[in-house]
Amino acid sequence: MKNTRKQQRPIAAESIAHLADQGGDVSRFFTNKGRMMGPIQRVNVDLASGMLEELDRAAKELNISRQAVIKTLIRQALDLQYLARGNRKLVKRK
Repeated sequence: MKNTRKQQRPIAAESIAHLADQGGDVSRFFTNKGRMMGPIQRVNVDLASGMLEELDRAAKELNISRQAVIKTLIRQALDLQYLARGNRKLVKRK
């Protein structure tokens, strides 16, 4: 049987903001399924060229950005450190 439901196009964030500014109900646009992230802080890290090449190879193999590789490796290292100390339960990531 063919699906006859029309797919709704995503609405632009600016449109939602405008509706909210006008006092409209925007609750239908939010599912409460996500999690709040704190503010992002940028940092600079100096890396040896060999380490940078390794990161780039890993990123290429995983088909993700260099930044994603760095974040993943840092998260894994911190989780291992916390587990070794017994300070934190490992949080499952989706």
